[in-house]
Amino acid sequence: MSNAPHLATPDTSYDPSFFSLLFEIEDRHFWFRTRNHIIRQLVQQITRDLPANYRVLEVGCGTGNVLRHLEQVCAENSIMGMDLFWDGLHYAQQRVTCPLIQGDMHNPPFGVRFDLIGMFDVLEHLSDDIQVLADLHRMLALGGRLILTVPAHASLWSYFDEASHHYRRYPKSDLQQKLNAVGYEIEFISYYMMSIFPLVWLGRRMASLLNGKKEQRVADVNEMAARELKITPGVNGFLTAWLMQESRLISNRKQLPIGTSLLAIARKKS
Repeated sequence: MSNAPHLATPDTSYDPSFFSLLFEIEDRHFWFRTRNHIIRQLVQQITRDLPANYRVLEVGCGTGNVLRHLEQVCAENSIMGMDLFWDGLHYAQQRVTCPLIQGDMHNPPFGVRFDLIGMFDVLEHLSDDIQVLADLHRMLALGGRLILTVPAHASLWSYFDEASHHYRRYPKSDLQQKLNAVGYEIEFISYYMMSIFPLVWLGRRMASLLNGKKEQRVADVNEMAARELKITPGVNGFLTAWLMQESRLISNRKQLPIGTSLLAIARKKS
C-alpha cells in the first residue's frame, strides 16, 4: 500500500455538476429507490447487533439521498455524513438534520472510531481502492461493519462510467479479494439489480455501436449519461415494482448470481 495515497480531486473523482441532476431525480428514479430500500433494510439488521451509543458515518454522502434513510433507521444523534464536495453537502442540508462534514477520508477529521461506515457507489471513483478500504478499516471500531455498494461487471463499462469518472467496475471475486487483503471478514456479498442486467447490457452495447465511430467529447458523454437518468413515467413505475420484489432476496441475505451492482457487508475483526 502506498504511504502517499492518491487524493481525490474534482477533476479525477467526480463531476460536481451532476449533483443538481441527482437531487432532482433520486426520490423518484427506480434505481435509487431500490438501492435505498435494500440499504435501509440491511442497516436495520446491522444496528440491532451494535453496542449502545454506536456511531455511524456515511463516507461520500453526496446529496444526502442515502443518508436521510440512515438517519431515520439509526439511533438519534448516532450518525453523520462526510463528503469531499461542498456542492453535494449543499443539497444534503436540505434532506437531513445530522452533522455534515466536508473532509477527505484519507485524512479524516475525527477523534473517534465508528461502529458502522457506509460507502455507496463511491469506491469506484477513487484510483487506489485498496488504500481507501484500509483507511476505512482504521476508522472502524473493533467488530465494526463496513457496508458498501459498487457497480459490477466490466462488460457493462460504457459512456455512463466515463461520465461518472469511474476507475473500474467490480467482479465479486475482485471485491472479495481486496476486502480480505485489507483485513475485513466478509459477512455478506452479492450482486443485485439482477432483473435489469439484460436491459442495461443491451442498451449500452447499442449506444456504443451507434456512437463508437466518432470520438466523443466530454459533453457528449455527459449528455448520454444524463439521458439515461431521465425518468420515463410508466416504465419507471414498472421497474421500481419489479426490482422491489428482487430486493426482498437481498434483504434476506440471499446471494444473486449476477447484477449490475454489487453489495458487501464486511466486519473489522475483533
